Amino acid sequence: MTEKNNILDIKTQDMPDFSTSAGQKNTPPICPTEKQVINALKTVEDPDIGIDIYNLGLIYRIDIDQSGDVKIEMTLTSPTCPYAEKLVHDSAHAVAELDEAGEVFVKLIWDPIWTLDRLSEEARYELDLL
Repeated sequence: MTEKNNILDIKTQDMPDFSTSAGQKNTPPICPTEKQVINALKTVEDPDIGIDIYNLGLIYRIDIDQSGDVKIEMTLTSPTCPYAEKLVHDSAHAVAELDEAGEVFVKLIWDPIWTLDRLSEEARYELDLL
């Protein structure tokens, strides 16, 4: 794994609606797979719940372009989540650590609102909801 100069740019003036980006473009472009991105996101856990953000259903969309840039739309379990900035930051940096990733952009969105229906079967099991 190569080391990258990660850049964090968080727009906080409209909290809790903020975005962040991390990483730099590779030359020549190499693209990560969606599975690699998902596995990276599974390393980021919600500190209160102890379950990764992917299995919590917080990831709404992953787009990977031909240059290796990754755009992620995610939400939180609550707009008042005290870990909002940390979860967005950690998500961007987990994906930016992939050798194949270019720039990583994470956008926090609130529509549709997160519900328990978004939990994976694994998360339901861990939360004893099955």
